[in-house]
Amino acid sequence: MNPRTRHALELVLDNLVWFMLVFVLVIFSLLIPNYFQLGIFANIIEASSVLGVMSIGLALVIIAGHMDLSVESVAALSAMAVGILFCSSGIGLGVQLHPEWLMVPVSLLLALLVGGIIGAFNGFLIVRLKMSAFIITLASYIWVRGLVLVISGGRSAQDLAPAIRWFGIQRLIGLPLTAWIAIACFVVFSLIMAKTPFGRHLVMIGGNETATFRAGIRVNRNLIIAFVLAGAIAGLAGWLLAIRTSGATANLGVGLLFNAFAAVVIGGVSLKGGVGTLPGVYAGVLLLSAINTAINLMGLPANFTQVIHGLLVLAAVLLDAFKQTIRQRLA
Repeated sequence: MNPRTRHALELVLDNLVWFMLVFVLVIFSLLIPNYFQLGIFANIIEASSVLGVMSIGLALVIIAGHMDLSVESVAALSAMAVGILFCSSGIGLGVQLHPEWLMVPVSLLLALLVGGIIGAFNGFLIVRLKMSAFIITLASYIWVRGLVLVISGGRSAQDLAPAIRWFGIQRLIGLPLTAWIAIACFVVFSLIMAKTPFGRHLVMIGGNETATFRAGIRVNRNLIIAFVLAGAIAGLAGWLLAIRTSGATANLGVGLLFNAFAAVVIGGVSLKGGVGTLPGVYAGVLLLSAINTAINLMGLPANFTQVIHGLLVLAAVLLDAFKQTIRQRLA
């Protein structure tokens, strides 16, 4: 195989999810009346904002060769903490700060702090005590969701302070600020992964942790930072959930973990670690959102969404194995 053909094939393999996204958009535009319009595409981007942010943290940990199943519950706890403090009805305490705009950074810091602490707890147990990431984060998924139920008593916090809710309703160039926050997160963390030693080290750790350690790289420190970031980013997703819904309920965000997992896998992140990019993950998020939008426009039952997401994950895993086989032959 000549170098030009090999380069073209590698380019297709690295960006396959983007080709899938364009293909799906073209097919839906041909099959569904009024699908091909800017308003629909804006809705696809808007609907993917919370899922996109949560997928970033999950992708960081998986690229590093581990797993974090707790992100959904962490987001729910962060949202509930913000709701209890800054909502004025339900179980909300209606805390007021002066000037009012201070409630925005304070509530955001609270959500990040809640997520970061749980992420640090997970990271300590997994990295320092050498415990299974799957078991530890599964346990955190359960006890954190239980903690949400305990502190809320199954009730909800409603009517978020107007200064915070403002972020959930304002739009910029046709998109809500929540969508711009998600896009900004993808840009920032994509640069971190591609341009900083930390990002490159995470990829190396996911590829071969032992070899990376022998190369003199501080594996444990980088892994703990990855878990802290995953928790803090999940906290940000919870903050976005709270400002979008103007409050928090005990079951807020249920199901997001599996959708985030689907987006990460479809986006080309290998479950074996060491492979994957955040732009690819964003394409995976948009692909899921485009399919959800098409299902809604066609009036199909919501259960179809779960079936299609499951089949997409299965197809992505098979495709990942297929791509690895091709890359081995190209090497």
